[in-house]
Amino acid sequence: MTPTTSLLRTLGFAALYLAATWLGRQTIMDGTNLSLVWPAAGVSALWFLAQYASRWRLCDVLALSVVTFTVNTATGAPPTLAAFYVVANLVQAGLFVFLFRRWLPHLWGGGGDQPMARLAELWRLIGSAFLASAAGALIGPTAGWIVNGAYSWPATAVWQTRNTVSILLIGAVGLRLGHLVHRLRVGAGADPRTRVRARLATLTWQRALEYTAVVVASVLMYYVAFGADHGLPLAFPLLAMTVWAGVRLRTGFVVLHDLFFGSVAVLFTLHGDGPFATVDDNAGRALIAQAFVGMVAIVGLSLALGRDERARLLADLRASERAAADQAATLSTIVDSMAEGLAVLDEDGRLILRNAASARLLGGAVSTDDRMADSSFYGLFHPDGTPLSNEELPFRVSLRTGEPHSMDIVVRNSHLPEGCVIHVTATRLPHLIDGRPCALSIFSDVTADRRHRDELASFAGVVAHDLLNPLATVEGWSDAVLVALEDAPEHPAVADAVDGLQRVRRAGGRMRNLINDLLAYTTARDAALAPTDVSLPALVSEIATARADQAQSAGGPVPRFHVDDLPDVHADPVLIRQVLDNLISNAVKYVAPGVTAELTITAADAGDDYVEVRVRDNGIGIPGGQHSRVFDNFHRAHRTAGYAGTGLGLGICRRIVERHGGTIAAEPGPDGRGTCIRFTVPAAVAVSAHRHATSPGSGLR
Repeated sequence: MTPTTSLLRTLGFAALYLAATWLGRQTIMDGTNLSLVWPAAGVSALWFLAQYASRWRLCDVLALSVVTFTVNTATGAPPTLAAFYVVANLVQAGLFVFLFRRWLPHLWGGGGDQPMARLAELWRLIGSAFLASAAGALIGPTAGWIVNGAYSWPATAVWQTRNTVSILLIGAVGLRLGHLVHRLRVGAGADPRTRVRARLATLTWQRALEYTAVVVASVLMYYVAFGADHGLPLAFPLLAMTVWAGVRLRTGFVVLHDLFFGSVAVLFTLHGDGPFATVDDNAGRALIAQAFVGMVAIVGLSLALGRDERARLLADLRASERAAADQAATLSTIVDSMAEGLAVLDEDGRLILRNAASARLLGGAVSTDDRMADSSFYGLFHPDGTPLSNEELPFRVSLRTGEPHSMDIVVRNSHLPEGCVIHVTATRLPHLIDGRPCALSIFSDVTADRRHRDELASFAGVVAHDLLNPLATVEGWSDAVLVALEDAPEHPAVADAVDGLQRVRRAGGRMRNLINDLLAYTTARDAALAPTDVSLPALVSEIATARADQAQSAGGPVPRFHVDDLPDVHADPVLIRQVLDNLISNAVKYVAPGVTAELTITAADAGDDYVEVRVRDNGIGIPGGQHSRVFDNFHRAHRTAGYAGTGLGLGICRRIVERHGGTIAAEPGPDGRGTCIRFTVPAAVAVSAHRHATSPGSGLR
């Protein structure tokens, strides 16, 4: 704000305040030098709000002081009393600005740019006006006591009431006008004339007639109540007109209606007309008139702002409903357009939501009760051909464990006699639906991908098997030539030949490891399972002994094993041995140089007749973000660290564990060092039978 602009605004408000002060001083109470009406309170409040951001607001303080002192002394107030009135008006206006900016910072005048539009904002405005007027009332009437020698409680009540009403009424009008001027100055929204034309265009003749009726009826009723000489107390029934305007008409009209007809009531009272003029006591007459005006203002503004707030809430609700409907339609279109099947199911298998692709991928089979609780109805099988039980359905597993669960399922029913393979991923939803836990299942057709993978795996197995014979020949002849060269005389050519043959042998060893891993993966993937009860303690002891012997024969440090009491499991002995051998081999191999491998092998009940086995080591660990990828085929977490391997070991472990219906995962060690691999396999038949026999409801204890 430039100095010129600030000075012009100061002069304008000073002129308005001068007029309001002079008018107020024309209503002085007999013998008290206190005005019955004080519109200057509302003008000073708006003045200081509008000029708060000015760097030259000290000029406004000076101008208000000069006008207040001059007008009061010119209209008969002693200089001492006029000086007190200056202080009272400055404190009153300053406190109002402080409270208004603290409680209503988003409104125009409070530091924001919004109009007063909510009922809560009205109550804060009333509170600011009341407290500011109370501060002024502590000073003004006290000044009268100092000058006149007697304290007047009625004068204090009049000061409090008249100034509160003045700030409320004039402030409400000024806040709306200030916001309007602000919008015009910054160019917000449409052109003012355009807005006016738009509002007039929406004004129906019925509503225009209603505006006219309110004005005409108010004029007639106020004339009857205050102008006619009948001696009847007809003032408070006039609130009906305020209620009519507040309930039906615009807030701006209500504010002007309250200000105009409130002023009419005060003017009639000052003139000696109307029901309030019959009160003999000046203070009592002023209190009643000001209370009536305040009630009219509060009732009208409360009704209008409350109505506007409800209308906005209703509009926001309708907009939210439309947005929600549009979002739901968009989401439905996206879901129905997905090539993947999508279904949301509760714990009983009831379908909460599904798309068209879900029915297509299930061969068009649809349960009559809209459920997916029965796997036999849809013809669901494991990839090895064994039927999928209801408890093995992915959504049930996810709901039971709380973890995402993925698996391949073969669908073969009357609609899909040739069958197809779908990959299903189920995830438990974080929130309940209708008070029940639900899971989201996504499934896609992977028949072609699995067929291609199977063909590649079979080809790899055949090739690996066929490569063993020529590899054995290469290794055999290399060994034979090395033996023959042992007795050869020392010569550079002989040394070069021996070095080359040793390189051939090392390369042959790496190739044999790769071929063996390929054959092992093919076996883990295709071999028929022959599960039986297996003693984990004996199996782990055998593998640990073999590793210790191997370390001793190689002259390296012997790994240390800590094995807890391990239960028996129900698994294929050959395949479960391969899992443990791979895990223990990795734990022994992937340690830092100079560190002795230390392994801890434990087991615990995983529920549902499964056992969780944990193999924890003190090795170099798995890099962050790769704990799930290490189970992918040919993935090597430490490819450049100098550790030998093909990247198939953990992939073989996952395949074997999943074929047994279990899961496998890797995580950092408890202390952040090393790695912990945990996998689940079925518990031994005897152990499982014992659990069921001793479970609640079995009849055995």
